[in-house]
Amino acid sequence: MSRPKLRKRFWETVPIEKMTHEEWEALCDGCGKCCLNKLEDDETGDVALTNIACRLLDDSTCRCAQYPIRHQFVPECIVLKPQNMEDNLYWMPETCAYKLLWNGKRLQDWHPLISGDPDSVHMAGVSMRGRTVPEFEVPEEDWEDYIIEEPT
Repeated sequence: MSRPKLRKRFWETVPIEKMTHEEWEALCDGCGKCCLNKLEDDETGDVALTNIACRLLDDSTCRCAQYPIRHQFVPECIVLKPQNMEDNLYWMPETCAYKLLWNGKRLQDWHPLISGDPDSVHMAGVSMRGRTVPEFEVPEEDWEDYIIEEPT
């Protein structure tokens, strides 16, 4: 994986707020979990993960099929950035590099920045590759039937 604009092991030395756009984007491990629909309990605030994927998630790559223009199709898609991390931590996957680094933890050994292999997240069984159902196939009133435990 060629990333000429990335500083060597930047995630260990550069604070999140000081990362370049390319470095920030490289933190994404490609697990696809953030693109799953979630159910939030209005009373407790608890968030349940479903295996119902956003209409733009490519189940084979676990990447957004329209990432640069995703807001044209999914206006509510969150643009994660250092300035809004605190507001979004509650729903983010436990294995997410953004969340781990924000909380002062290390990246997992399977993270592509560590392994050098973009498929390592899939080989580790952490990603949602081949595990999702497209959101247009499931009526919203049935989403509770699709609650899953996060693959870790």
